[in-house]
Amino acid sequence: MSGTMNARETLDQLWKPGCDFLGSRYALLGGAMSWVSERNLVSAISNAGGFGVIACGAMEPERLEEEIVATQALTDKPFGVNLITMHPKLDALVDVCLAHKVTHVVLAGGVPTGATIRRVRDGGARVMGFAPALALGKRLVKLGIEALVIEGSEAGGHVGPVSLNVLAQEILPNITEVPVFVAGGLGRGDAVLSYLEQGAAGGQFGTVFAASKESIAHERFKEAFRRGNARDAVMSVQLDERFPVIPVRGLSNAATRHFMTHQADVIERFRKGEIEREAAQLEIEHFWAGALRRAVIEGDVENGSMMAGQSVGMVKEIRPVADIINTLVDQAVEALQKRERRIHAEPAQ
Repeated sequence: MSGTMNARETLDQLWKPGCDFLGSRYALLGGAMSWVSERNLVSAISNAGGFGVIACGAMEPERLEEEIVATQALTDKPFGVNLITMHPKLDALVDVCLAHKVTHVVLAGGVPTGATIRRVRDGGARVMGFAPALALGKRLVKLGIEALVIEGSEAGGHVGPVSLNVLAQEILPNITEVPVFVAGGLGRGDAVLSYLEQGAAGGQFGTVFAASKESIAHERFKEAFRRGNARDAVMSVQLDERFPVIPVRGLSNAATRHFMTHQADVIERFRKGEIEREAAQLEIEHFWAGALRRAVIEGDVENGSMMAGQSVGMVKEIRPVADIINTLVDQAVEALQKRERRIHAEPAQ
């Protein structure tokens, strides 16, 4: 019993900076996933001791207000709102968050301006940002960001080119002024522990929560996650550098295969002079319009976008959020206990 208590105390100390910043029992964030990270999942994560985050995405201010109010009716714990910096109504969205006393605003999908960061902080909320590189992380800290998330290419959805393993080694030793949370490919608590010991403040999970019981994702979507392996979560492929494709990781299906032939057809039409370059780029980009909703809400797992991280291979069953969070904590505690036993078992020199 004392060993368990000591291990839990050690874990609490390791992620104390993250817990203090978030105001949560555990420094475990829910990743902001469009169509998935809404009132039900967000409140379930926060109620279970983690920190839920609403994915605003393309919501209008009125729609975001509705979601915030609904979430606050389901939990009295802190939660955040993820805002896309390129949203044309970003200032209005920030104002909605502040008006409803949202405790944390996460600025994603681009580099936030100093003015936006100040707007959030002056309104009384904490502000977080994403740093896919050390230089950008340092720049954001100078602009006033109060915490960072570093997300590796193992993550689902829109991703950068560098793995979390490398990002952590580059960033954690060099940015210590603010809490830094790790994300991308995380599926176990002992993995989070290893990053905590490198200086991280906590971990962010998306895929494991997308497949939880409280997630409103279609049952066929969740079942695809349960059956999936790490190698099934692949990044979108770009066929021609003249026509950039935003890198997105998801489960391979009919849509990902069709996207390849779609690109090839459009590029061939451009080569023959049948279509202008700008129109060709739009045709490639519009292929995925509405595809995420088709998969998550309608359950079309073959023709929709099955955004998932490589941790999908660790989703073995559809479980309640509280069970998932408790398991993550237990795994971290057990890893600390095993280390303690090994140390005591070693003969004295």
